[in-house]
Amino acid sequence: MALALNVFQTITAVVDTSLTEIYTAPVGYTGVVLLAQVANIGSTSQDVTLVHRRSVTDTELLKQYPIPGNETANLLSGKLVLESGDKLVLSGSDNTNLKFVASVLETLN
Repeated sequence: MALALNVFQTITAVVDTSLTEIYTAPVGYTGVVLLAQVANIGSTSQDVTLVHRRSVTDTELLKQYPIPGNETANLLSGKLVLESGDKLVLSGSDNTNLKFVASVLETLN
């Protein structure tokens, strides 16, 4: 059976207060993050941290980025390429009011 050349994924998560791996680029594929947003559905400002993880190296893309109450933040200003095994890791200052969504294109290597 042939593998699909391109696979589109929608990733959703409720942001936790501890760093949580929310997406891993699969073996044999490169993940291209097309969109990454967090909505703060609460009434007070909350912070979010977005990390690129490769093996044991974490690179903060955003660190304790404030999102006002009842607002949405775009976490990336462009596309992010994740090689096989790379991870997106996320945390926030609240574990109920921050909702994450991402669109990822997985393309066969």
